[in-house]
Amino acid sequence: MSEAKDGGLPALQAALAAEHAAVYGYGVVGGRIATGRRAEAQAAYDAHRARRDALEREVRDRGAQPVAASAAYALPFPVPDSAAAIRLAAELEERVAGVYSDLVRAVSGERRGTAALALREAAVRAVRWRGESVAFPGLAERADTSAPTGTDPAPASDSASASASARASATRTP
Repeated sequence: MSEAKDGGLPALQAALAAEHAAVYGYGVVGGRIATGRRAEAQAAYDAHRARRDALEREVRDRGAQPVAASAAYALPFPVPDSAAAIRLAAELEERVAGVYSDLVRAVSGERRGTAALALREAAVRAVRWRGESVAFPGLAERADTSAPTGTDPAPASDSASASASARASATRTP
């Protein structure tokens, strides 16, 4: 369905659902994170709450009922300590980035810019939590996990064109 017909509503609702889950997840992170990273977890929690609230308003502005938060969410793994809380925070951000990547594809104009900003913010937070980045945040299907870190899978003569192609595909509009 095109944005003109549905206003990107399914992708907006998916982003809202992801923000609900992130807010819940950061509640768990905050309960287990070491004191030295607690302010970072609080800032991320606040950012996700703000995005959630903005998405709820946007869905209502489109005349739809915002998807409700679940009472609880299944965590991807147990979170008994600070190290697991850090892994959970990175996982939450990567999942949110993926959903915002879908939203970027589904909307246009100012909404696309807002979604791209949210994608970037989630990707940056994921890097901060994880300590490393991925080539295409939010696009797991494009990440090449077979190549060793720090190597260029393209031949030397093609590296400039491969890099330009990657940048073009990352900024291409649907």
